[in-house]
Amino acid sequence: MSPDPNLKSLEEQTIVITGASSGIGLTTARTAADRGARVVLAARSEDALREATEEIRDDGGEAEYVVADVGDRDDVREIADTAAETYGGFDTWVNGAGISIYGKLTEVPVEDMREQFETNVWGVVYGSLEAAEHLKGKDGGGAIINIGSIVSDRAIILQGSYSASKQAVKGFTDSLRMELERADEPVSVTLVKPSAIDTPFAEHAKNYMETEASLPAPVYAPETVARTILDAAADPQREVTVGGGGKNMVAMGRTLSSAMDTLMETVFVDQQRKAEPPTESDGLEDPTGDLEERGGYEGHVAESSLYTRLRQRRVSPVVVAGLAATALYAGYRMIRGR
Repeated sequence: MSPDPNLKSLEEQTIVITGASSGIGLTTARTAADRGARVVLAARSEDALREATEEIRDDGGEAEYVVADVGDRDDVREIADTAAETYGGFDTWVNGAGISIYGKLTEVPVEDMREQFETNVWGVVYGSLEAAEHLKGKDGGGAIINIGSIVSDRAIILQGSYSASKQAVKGFTDSLRMELERADEPVSVTLVKPSAIDTPFAEHAKNYMETEASLPAPVYAPETVARTILDAAADPQREVTVGGGGKNMVAMGRTLSSAMDTLMETVFVDQQRKAEPPTESDGLEDPTGDLEERGGYEGHVAESSLYTRLRQRRVSPVVVAGLAATALYAGYRMIRGR
């Protein structure tokens, strides 16, 4: 990046995190506070935010919260204003709020897709623009970290509108990065692309299937994403995939597109459905407020990702590619076997 942002160490930073009441956002906020960062938590559920903030303060950390719907630009401005009033500004802004919809595209109401895009896409747009405006004038610059997904690169069946929203996030993030680089602004812009993560993601999604929603294997712990985000907050990075399993899926989708389509159609449909009726929970329109990092995934959850650790340590891409290729067949067999 040119010029290189002079990112501070985490213990010197103030970090804004949206979607901080559960899942990846909550895990990242807690981890950042444990590492000495000041954190500003934003989400729609005031009860969950208040509890999380008090928990961090009781443990000796510094935290503030803002009740905000990131699909409302005025709410997003309020997040930035609160960070400025409380801590004099911020050094990293993490756009982590997001929601999914399970179901066939032909059966999901367009109104729900539009509501989903308000959070997943416009929330990222509003947050990124607010952060860019603040960081451009900041000594040393700072970091904008947007949470995409492996479906930013490879759409998944039964989550079509979610896939579309995350591909929009990638397009916006890449364009913003180029604009800031061309203007010589010392702001790093990172896209983090998690694989399936054991959070309340499926439980919070709007579900138009006849069964309860689930996650396709392999599934990783939310801490793997939190570590990735915080690494990018202190060390400028362009794009990071969390989880070798997700990276393999993307690679297969690029090199064997038709075969990946067939695999999706024959295997991933069942992988995203449980053998039980759906619950009535719906985080699309109403805040969940459960303050849970983990979800209800019943299979194996990987607590770390060797692939992601190697990439962030700048190991040769040839070495990483070799490891990914070695794991590709094993991942394919695991998926087929479920």
